[in-house]
Amino acid sequence: MATVTELVIYPIKSCAGIEVEEAQCGIDGLFAQGVHDREWMLVTREGLFLTQREFPRMALVTPRIAGDALDLDAPGMPLLRLPLAHDAGAPTITVQIWDDHIAAADCGDAAAAWFAAVLGTDCRLVRFRPDTQRATSTKWTGGAPAATRFADAYPILLIGQASLDDLNAKLVNAGRASLPMNRFRPNLVVDGLDAFEEDFLASLDAGGLMLRPVKPCARCPIPAIDQATGSIGPDPLDILQSYRANPRMDGAVCMGMNCIVAQGAGRRLRVGQELETTLRF
Repeated sequence: MATVTELVIYPIKSCAGIEVEEAQCGIDGLFAQGVHDREWMLVTREGLFLTQREFPRMALVTPRIAGDALDLDAPGMPLLRLPLAHDAGAPTITVQIWDDHIAAADCGDAAAAWFAAVLGTDCRLVRFRPDTQRATSTKWTGGAPAATRFADAYPILLIGQASLDDLNAKLVNAGRASLPMNRFRPNLVVDGLDAFEEDFLASLDAGGLMLRPVKPCARCPIPAIDQATGSIGPDPLDILQSYRANPRMDGAVCMGMNCIVAQGAGRRLRVGQELETTLRF
């Protein structure tokens, strides 16, 4: 029996996450204390999304839910407070995340100036509009519909604790330091699986809430970024390349599984909850 050990929401795409004890699991991802996963995103003036791939310092932007606001901290910066209530009068701009073009709410000049000072580049902060839906590709879902906000592809990223333990054992054997789970930025961490068993799961059932792993997560350079310092290194991808290149993903290095909500959207997950798992074969 698998057990939920971590639930993490990333309010702003590619910035630090918030660990929560309980979260509602919607069709478009986790929701807790008034905040959705990847509800905000940084974009260029032209609307193209920004991530730690280009700006590792995004890892140092730390969110905290404070009543009716999301408070943001970054080294050397004053607190930035974002109201959780949607501003119906906020300007709408079109933003691009991969191949999707989405109407998003601009969060204003003060937020833009704050992030520009943090990252050293001209940018805007946008928020996912409550009247918008972003459908995910059905290529990997067998035609089943799903949605997400500003996540790269699918609403929930799952990693088994044993998979990280396996990687860390290999890193230590190579004379390198082990890495924390936050290098891989999952939403859901579970214990009780064998290493990389999540690759072969047909479903995880949490009392009527059914998650279905659909697509291996191809790893970009972000696992090379220390989430506590925003600095690059050490990079685990060379070790992962030796045994985690996935032919289903054209040889991309994969760790973790992207999941959709197959049943029971709106139900809750909580840390310590047991999950009934079913294998695909």
